[in-house]
Amino acid sequence: MNRSTPAKAALAGLAIAVLLAACATTTSPTGRTQVVGGMSDAQLQQLGAQAFQQAKQKNKVSTDAARTRYVRCVVDSLTRELPQGQQAGWEVALFDDDSPNAFALPGGKVGVHTGIFKVARNQDQLAAVLAHEIGHVISQHHNERVTRQMGAQAGLGVLGALVGARYGDAAANTATQAGGVAAQAGLLLPNNRTQETEADVVGQRLMARAGYDPHQAIDLWRNMQTAGGSQPPQWLSTHPSASTRIQELGRRADSLMPTYQQARAAGRQPHCG
Repeated sequence: MNRSTPAKAALAGLAIAVLLAACATTTSPTGRTQVVGGMSDAQLQQLGAQAFQQAKQKNKVSTDAARTRYVRCVVDSLTRELPQGQQAGWEVALFDDDSPNAFALPGGKVGVHTGIFKVARNQDQLAAVLAHEIGHVISQHHNERVTRQMGAQAGLGVLGALVGARYGDAAANTATQAGGVAAQAGLLLPNNRTQETEADVVGQRLMARAGYDPHQAIDLWRNMQTAGGSQPPQWLSTHPSASTRIQELGRRADSLMPTYQQARAAGRQPHCG
């Protein structure tokens, strides 16, 4: 006999409670309380490496050496500004793909689609993209998302949850598997909007510390908005709307100018492309 819907809901609630009880709370770079610990850092790094290897096997890696060096230069200039222990070992892959996507994974893996150059038209705009993606990693968003999704449904595909960010995000499909539009709107997607906004904050700070103009993040998103065409309503999206994002980036850019100017005065003046 099938269990009743209330019984299933009760069991699901119990499973979530048990999982979260085994997890821990931490504070994000912006001061937000996070629930993490569904997997250890070592496990997440291993899964990040597996996901990255799968991406390289399934997608064509670009043979454009100049563009690959360009991306590597920007990634290196950004990761040098991370805390000790997070700076070394970042791996970069450039994929021949016309979609304007990029992603970063636990374990220091960065993937960039060649289509990103249509919207990231100079090194500062590319830095805005990559700093945002690195921001997801250093803010433990993958750990947070995996923990939440493990609680939402036992056995949920974790590799799909890992590649979550504005670029190439599989979170919408994963959320559909976890219970449809109601789960998207009520459980997973609002937190993803929070993570996206937080990655914007962390990334814009990082690019300024590395000597990139934080105002260029605004121009990047204007380019993204132009290229994006029609978009879903903000309330049913994993990301802030482009117009909201541009306004928030603009408000922060002026306050980050002293950080940017100090970085330039200290010699952090990237010349990547």
